[in-house]
Amino acid sequence: MKRLLICPSPRPEVPSLSLAAPLVTAPLLGQGLLEYWLSHLAGAGLKEAIILTDDRPDYIRAVAGNGERWGLSVTVLEESRELAPAQALLKYEKELGSPAQENIMLLDRLPGFPDLPLFTSYQAWFQALLAWMPHSKTPDRVGVHQLRPGVWAGSNWHISPKAELRAPCWLGKNVFVGPGAIIGPDAVLENGVFVDRAAVVSNAVVGADTFIGRFTEIGGAFAFGDTLVELASGAATKVIDPFLMCALRRARTPKSAGLLPRLLELCSRNKTDGHLLWKHFLNPLERH
Repeated sequence: MKRLLICPSPRPEVPSLSLAAPLVTAPLLGQGLLEYWLSHLAGAGLKEAIILTDDRPDYIRAVAGNGERWGLSVTVLEESRELAPAQALLKYEKELGSPAQENIMLLDRLPGFPDLPLFTSYQAWFQALLAWMPHSKTPDRVGVHQLRPGVWAGSNWHISPKAELRAPCWLGKNVFVGPGAIIGPDAVLENGVFVDRAAVVSNAVVGADTFIGRFTEIGGAFAFGDTLVELASGAATKVIDPFLMCALRRARTPKSAGLLPRLLELCSRNKTDGHLLWKHFLNPLERH
């Protein structure tokens, strides 16, 4: 039996999630929504999937490959626009073989979480991430484990023994957390994040390959590169001081379907003067 997966176009409610990559490949606890769905289909005994996309199809092909990683046969087809499930059913009835609405899925939710839409707002996306934490260790993932109840981590991380991890929280691969830093509760550090000493991240997501400077406090926000997005309102602001927050590398199209670990590329600059914190997200603190 086949499944037809529809990749959503960029959503105006969450524009920052698709700046660097299609929505279905944006990091969600270390890997993209498309990868979770392909793992889910393989676990359900499916053998073949057709993926429809109108947004950066080459990127989708690089992530999905031919499906071998999941033991599937995967075909990626480019569309001129996002098709509704009913439109896809009419167009691909012959390819599906046994056409039925349940064989077509719009990838806007995580497997098994139909009541938690991902892309209606940043707050909805964040709540879905928190709910997914206990389920994120899929059979094809290597290195993901619980450090202790409610605290999940990938591989090759460095966490100072003087740092504090408050459940629930997630730390991806190649994450660095310095002494005196506090992570959580309700915090996600995607792969390659560097949190300097005495920084605080709670009720927030830090995007992949982002530097958070010492004494910086991130709360109620999605932080990626030099950009802060308030989860409640969706308002975005640039942080001009790289000692507070910056990107560690430029986004790039993947060269494989995630079989090789990401390389951690850290800034070599001295960041010892990052003491000033921005009000609301980066609250001012006295110099130490």
